[in-house]
Amino acid sequence: MRLGILDTLGLAATLIFAIPVGLYGVESALAGRPILGVGLVVVAALMVVLPRRLTTPADVPGAVVERVIGGAVKDPDADDADEDR
Repeated sequence: MRLGILDTLGLAATLIFAIPVGLYGVESALAGRPILGVGLVVVAALMVVLPRRLTTPADVPGAVVERVIGGAVKDPDADDADEDR
C-alpha cells in the first residue's frame, strides 16, 4: 500500500506518541505489572492501526471523489497490460 506525503507525515506523528506508550508498556510488563504492560502495548498498536482502518466522516467526501474519478479515468498502466495480451 502506497502512502502519500500527508499520510506519511500523519503516520510519523502517530508513531511519535505510540512508541513511548509501547515502550512503557513493555517496561511495565517486564517489571511485574503484566496487565498494565499488555494493555499499554495494545493501546500503542491501536493508535497506529485504527486511523488507517477506520473511515471518519471527514474521509467520506474524498472516498466518493476517488471512486467517481477512478471509474471515469483508467490507469495508464492498466491500458498497457491489456495491450500486451
